[in-house]
Amino acid sequence: MANDNSKKLDTNEIVKNILARLSKKERDIISRRFGLKDGEKETLEAVGGLHNLTRERIRQIENATLKKLREVTELKEELANLREITNKLLVEHGGLAEKEYLFHLLNTYSPVEYKSDDYEVEKNHYDFMLSRLLHDEFEEIKDSDIFKTSYKLKSESLEHLEELAVELVKNISALKEVVKTEEAFNSIIKTDIYGQHKDKLAVPSDIDVSSYWKGALFDENSDLINSNKILYSLLVAVKEIEQNKFGFWGAYDSEEIAPKTINHKIYLVLKNEGKPLHFVDIAKRINEVSFDHKTANPATVHNELILDPKYVLIGRGIYGLKEWGYKEGVVSDVIRDILVEHGPLTREEIIEKVLANRMVKKTTVNLALMDKDVFEKVGEKYQVKK
Repeated sequence: MANDNSKKLDTNEIVKNILARLSKKERDIISRRFGLKDGEKETLEAVGGLHNLTRERIRQIENATLKKLREVTELKEELANLREITNKLLVEHGGLAEKEYLFHLLNTYSPVEYKSDDYEVEKNHYDFMLSRLLHDEFEEIKDSDIFKTSYKLKSESLEHLEELAVELVKNISALKEVVKTEEAFNSIIKTDIYGQHKDKLAVPSDIDVSSYWKGALFDENSDLINSNKILYSLLVAVKEIEQNKFGFWGAYDSEEIAPKTINHKIYLVLKNEGKPLHFVDIAKRINEVSFDHKTANPATVHNELILDPKYVLIGRGIYGLKEWGYKEGVVSDVIRDILVEHGPLTREEIIEKVLANRMVKKTTVNLALMDKDVFEKVGEKYQVKK
């Protein structure tokens, strides 16, 4: 599967040509209202203040200018690639795509790689052209109870997608845990509703969407998603479902999807790392993942680890999750618990089991075993002193 690289979308050039057809005043008003230059969309009132005109007069000029642009025959040619590519993307996604997802895919056809600030302008270019100049073919969905802000093919009905989306939310919520993409797909594929609409889900699958995860912290099964673009598009578009930074899907407001406190972030980092970490490394990882704009301080992270019993100190500054089987207490406490559970053990057996619970040196275990008030040696084995 490969995108058609012969079809380029240089939106800077297209928008430049569009604006060149306007007067200086019209150009400034349209640019400011739709954020075509600096990414910031300005209100009618703000633009009116700059031109010493009422907000209603700015609205009138805006509407008249858009009407004039729609009547320019040559403009249809300039927008042909955008129209064709957007149509193909929406067809392969079942007629619907969440706005940010669609814009990212459109951006893969750009002849230049945009930096983050420039990309905000680029997205406004797409939004302006699709919603204002190609609105006869593409419809922006803003106030749906089911979907986030998205674009759809104007000719397509959303009824079957809405039914599938509702079922998807119900099934993922019923799982009571976050899931990877394949599990999310399976939760809907096995349902009667999916079977009822299966024919409508049989669409072309020629475009490769794997670039969407470029730079992500997790790997996605691109082949699976390329073969199930409609289901993936639904996952992205549904309001009540989100994907976290580690590639798991779940309820948008759950702690594992949108961690709100430093404690939630610590837990999520440790759980997804799957191994104990030093508190400094946990703070560093939280900042690398960038859950939000807040910076994690190592001292704050350390305090949370100390105070919450779901974290266990297993070495100098190194913490793991209690749910992994790590035991609380000093090394002597760990040895005592091991001997109570397993009965008398040799020194080597004790060391092996302690090191599964603590990141300590073997000499530390040996020193603990020398405490004759707690342990006694019977033959080659140690036991808790009776």
